[in-house]
Amino acid sequence: MQFADLVAKSRSVRRFTGEPVPMADLDDLAALARLTPSGANKQPLKYVLVSDSAACAEVFPCLAWAAFLTKWKGPDEGERPGGYVVVCHDKAVSDSPGCDHGIAAQTIMLGAAEKGLAGCILASINRDKLRDALDIPQGLDILLVLALGKPGEKVVVEDLAPGPDGHKYWRGDDDAHHVPKRSLDELVAARH
Repeated sequence: MQFADLVAKSRSVRRFTGEPVPMADLDDLAALARLTPSGANKQPLKYVLVSDSAACAEVFPCLAWAAFLTKWKGPDEGERPGGYVVVCHDKAVSDSPGCDHGIAAQTIMLGAAEKGLAGCILASINRDKLRDALDIPQGLDILLVLALGKPGEKVVVEDLAPGPDGHKYWRGDDDAHHVPKRSLDELVAARH
């Protein structure tokens, strides 16, 4: 697969087939993240990998899904993620994660897409509840949760509509998840 195709395939997906994600796949994805650049090469990120169905059921209520879909409380039973990667910052290694977690999360998502998986990067997390559910040590700050699984919805990329709400995603009558994106000309501030 060409890299541009892989990036285009790596969409935020919020409904899944409910199939479990094998721990071996999560290990592969964490191994990719291990190879990513890190500020001052400190490598302060740690990963909590969740594949067990009972543990996945504990993670799910700790997350908030799709802020713009105000009447939707997240995926129904049978549409929930089959695995999770919890990205944590080890404060004993560095004072700040810098932007390492963004680099690692995107790398994991691209690796997941290559495996035929999809996911959603979530930062709206009940961190105390998640820490208790997964016994995450206090020295690890929970930064992100990557919800992963076989995609169970279609995602359509749209041109960004004008106006202050043009960036908001929506579900259409076709039940597809529509995501507006800015044009390249709008993103490029200057060309020299």
